[in-house]
Amino acid sequence: MAAPMLRWCCPGRRFAFARVGCGSCHRRGPPTGSTSNGKRGQSSVAQQPHITAQKPRKGEPEWAAVVGLEIHAQIASNSKLFSGSQVCFAAPPNSLVSFFDASLPGTLPVLNRRCVEAAVMTGLALDCHINRKSLFDRKHYFYADLPAGYQITQQRLPIAVNGSLAYSVYVGRKPSQMVTRTVRVKQIQLEQDSGKSLHDDLRSQTLIDLNRAGIGLLELVLEPDMSCGEEAATAVRELQLILQALGTSQANMAEGQLRVDANISVHRPGEPLGIRTEVKNLNSARFLAKAIDYEIQRQINELENGGEILNETRSFDFKLGCTVPMRDKEGKQDYRFMPEPNLPPLLLYDSGSLPSSADPQQVINIDQLRERLPELPRVTRQRLVQQYGMLPEHSCVLLNEVGLLEFFQNVIKETRAEPKKVTSWVLNTFLGFLKQQNLAVSESPVTPSALAELLDLLDRKAISAPAAKQVFEELWRNEGKTPAQIVAEKKLELLQDPEALEQLCRSTLEAHPDVVMDLKRGNPRAINKLIGLVRKATLGRADPTAIKEVLERQLSS
Repeated sequence: MAAPMLRWCCPGRRFAFARVGCGSCHRRGPPTGSTSNGKRGQSSVAQQPHITAQKPRKGEPEWAAVVGLEIHAQIASNSKLFSGSQVCFAAPPNSLVSFFDASLPGTLPVLNRRCVEAAVMTGLALDCHINRKSLFDRKHYFYADLPAGYQITQQRLPIAVNGSLAYSVYVGRKPSQMVTRTVRVKQIQLEQDSGKSLHDDLRSQTLIDLNRAGIGLLELVLEPDMSCGEEAATAVRELQLILQALGTSQANMAEGQLRVDANISVHRPGEPLGIRTEVKNLNSARFLAKAIDYEIQRQINELENGGEILNETRSFDFKLGCTVPMRDKEGKQDYRFMPEPNLPPLLLYDSGSLPSSADPQQVINIDQLRERLPELPRVTRQRLVQQYGMLPEHSCVLLNEVGLLEFFQNVIKETRAEPKKVTSWVLNTFLGFLKQQNLAVSESPVTPSALAELLDLLDRKAISAPAAKQVFEELWRNEGKTPAQIVAEKKLELLQDPEALEQLCRSTLEAHPDVVMDLKRGNPRAINKLIGLVRKATLGRADPTAIKEVLERQLSS
């Protein structure tokens, strides 16, 4: 059977280290356990519908938690997976729906080449094995926002399998105490998104918006190698960074472009694995961590009190900070998977297997996509540490904030200041102002050029560090003024006349004999008071280090 016809389509950073203690009530369990096999509501480990535990006896070991994830990432593409309908967030309801999206009879799917390339590139970035042949299937279930009555997915033979995702976590109180952990990636598959149901409780109506129906998704199944909420949230943040670096997904969780389902169970080490629950549709890394940690503790409390854990689907109520039941899974849903009859097998090639007569527009070369892979986040962090001598946690923050790394690199290009000083100003002063105003880097009134000019003034000792902070505040308030203009207007230049500074220091010592006597009696803080008095006399235009040197010389003479 020939490879399916491919349709051309053009495509339309956040990471944080987590401090992982995972609580005192449980510890990291073994990497095997209940996990998703790509089917919603099903597990790769046979489980009973519920489990009951007696109250623990004295001396029994602590609990171990097992966490696996199913992640749905919206592919960055201008059109949908199997139709030419445009993809646009917040478009008017039902304004981006083709005949195929609405499942009108006689319409056929045409595979989007961009979506296939995105899946392959994501698989390569996660060290997956790329299947040269993958298959499409129909997964049947009946919801109003799924007009065909089935979803096209890849249940039998997905496009990529057996990868890994590495992420870094803190294991102690010090930032330097970091370890790298790895979660296995079971599979990556292409599938359609469903439409959106809008519930109007006031009118007792449910309205359907099909704009989202048919949008291409990457479903990534992570094996249950994690043991608490912060580990899972950190792994998702790292994946988010990778997808954004590749350009395969914008992965904006606030717009629903990255949604996470968490599978959670607890057991005592050495005993059979517990029954898992699934927490659905988590659209925030913070809520993901809270939902998992709450669910772990809920299951432990339930079992220690002699209760039962049901194999059920739950949702997270972020207002109450707890998970609530949605539906149970005791009646296992039959999705009636069958091969998609309108799509032939998807065939991929490498340079060695590519037929000489193949049309480059109709085949995908894995080796060519591998060559197009950009620098991945873990490599970027290592480069920043080696190139600029910054701490690993600083490189993490630069990548975590969207646009911050580019801002930092632009400042570096335009200033003669040391990289460590640039790092300090960008991460402490600049980022601090952004957080206070709740602004994105792209919304900052201070440009990289302005900050670079300010750091140059500071580097050649034209202004003092406190004056530089004052100039930055003025830059933030008065967009358009240069640092040099602000320095001139506010008369913030450092006092350059050494004789004048000598005279001011001598006058200060003569005017405050009590402070001088206090210093000679052995109070080291008295020198700071003298420095402050001299700076006040110079209206802050004298360098504190130079003042201290002059005062110490005059006091010792």
